Amino acid sequence: MLGPELHCVGSGKRMTFGKAGEAGLTQWVPDNARVCWVEQDEPWVMESQLISQLDLPLNLDQNYHSAFHGCLKELRVQARQLAGALPVTT
Repeated sequence: MLGPELHCVGSGKRMTFGKAGEAGLTQWVPDNARVCWVEQDEPWVMESQLISQLDLPLNLDQNYHSAFHGCLKELRVQARQLAGALPVTT
């Protein structure tokens, strides 16, 4: 398994990892993710510059140069297909 399965919730359009998967993700984030911000009048300009200069493997938008882009795109398609086949949860 590649990680927690995606599940459709509510109307079936919103995707989530379910209670157990979301709890695991919540636990993983503080140890593995870093967040910072800079106030910008036009943040999309800085975003494009950063994506073109940094290796951000989980960001697909504007990140075609990443070696991981094709693999991640396919994994996301597979995850959505699996989630669509699972029962909708509340």
